[in-house]
Amino acid sequence: METDFLQQSFNVRFDYKVYFTTHLFNSDNPVLQEFLSVQKKSDIPPKIFFVLDERVVAHHPDLISRIKSYFQAFPSLHLMDDMLIIPGGEVAKNDEHLLHQIIVAVNNNKIDRHSYLVAVGGGSVLDLAGYAAAISHRGIRHIRIPTTVLSQNDSGVGVKNGVNYFNKKNFLGTFAPPVAVFNDFHFLTTLEDVDWRSGISEAIKVALIKDASFFHWLTDNAALLANRDMPAMKYLIRHCADLHMQHIRSGDPFEMGSSRPLDFGHWSAHKLEQLTNFNIRHGEAVAIGIALDSVYSYLSNRLSKEALDQILNLIKTLGLDITHPLLEVNGDKSPLIEGLEEFREHLGGKLTITLLNGIGKGEEVHEMDGALIQQASQWLKNINHN
Repeated sequence: METDFLQQSFNVRFDYKVYFTTHLFNSDNPVLQEFLSVQKKSDIPPKIFFVLDERVVAHHPDLISRIKSYFQAFPSLHLMDDMLIIPGGEVAKNDEHLLHQIIVAVNNNKIDRHSYLVAVGGGSVLDLAGYAAAISHRGIRHIRIPTTVLSQNDSGVGVKNGVNYFNKKNFLGTFAPPVAVFNDFHFLTTLEDVDWRSGISEAIKVALIKDASFFHWLTDNAALLANRDMPAMKYLIRHCADLHMQHIRSGDPFEMGSSRPLDFGHWSAHKLEQLTNFNIRHGEAVAIGIALDSVYSYLSNRLSKEALDQILNLIKTLGLDITHPLLEVNGDKSPLIEGLEEFREHLGGKLTITLLNGIGKGEEVHEMDGALIQQASQWLKNINHN
């Protein structure tokens, strides 16, 4: 039988910057306008369409008026009067009607591939808006303005977008980098304490797998961070974002393989979020997931007891929990074990979990011992009650 084929190979380059600033929409802050002006390729003013997190609007009631005043000074940019305000938190990723609402607004406002969809909010709103931007017209230019610790140091600076479906975390999604990210530290000043603290868990994660010196900085500054010291938080966010971006450009940014070291502590965290009907913050769940995988690393003779104690003490100093009743294991049918299998499915059938060989030293494994997971869960329960 005669066989013939054609082969096509090409590379696509992505470039984007993450800016760090304060009061982005103040008239004397030119960073956003300068970025948009440099990007402009036509005499036609590009359309700018905003999607806003309603929690952010509630805490910053002058936000819409400040955005409008900011763009009035730049007639070369066409701000759409219609701004879409949607619920924040994980509910944004669970409600498919919100996705349709953004897509309808894109259509009604005639937002095209030369326009910008700008999302202002926490990680869930950014994930949702980014997904809508990626699938509308096969890709609208997307600007992220993260407003939480977690989104400024982790999710908001990455290349992933998505929504939850079939009650599964990020079942629908895309890898579509933003054209820019603007971290405005002023938004952090109105966060609830739980959102301030829980976002730090992603910094602990990346420090544990990539940067021992950063982890020790976190332990040295834990009390300052817990007490909402802004200079310490600014350093944390910038350094953590830098580590995150280094990872993206150094390996497998679109996760074509099964290696996902930046998901350290996440396999159980995703399950815990689902079990609590997403009533627990993602960062809170990640802190518990980090604790579980750190204890597992210790019990499997990878991690020293001294290092484990440092990790758990840091989590507790920041006011975060190290375990949750819904993650207790009672046999093979426990939800936690089911969560491990769901994570395996999410990775395409081959399980890859990052464990710790030491502070700043991650190791990838492809199987986990159910009995040892149960032991780690019980171990955390016991020390939590002492």
